[in-house]
Amino acid sequence: MPDIKFSTSQKTAIVDEIQKYFEKELDQELGQFDAEFLLDFFSEKVGSYYYTQGLNDARAILDDKLDTITESFYELEKITEFG
Repeated sequence: MPDIKFSTSQKTAIVDEIQKYFEKELDQELGQFDAEFLLDFFSEKVGSYYYTQGLNDARAILDDKLDTITESFYELEKITEFG
């Protein structure tokens, strides 16, 4: 799995959300550095689970669409005397 990399704006937004969560849900103030450290930790240790689940979800959608396309081809077939 490739490393999970965020753009600067994405990282800023995620860090902001982490800080808001800690403030609202845990009544704790979390500094910028600590929030970034937490994001990096979860990206490294947990990110692969989300990444893999996302791939599995995308694969399931693609398989479903391919089944629909395959069925459409069968519907288009013309009956011939040979088969």
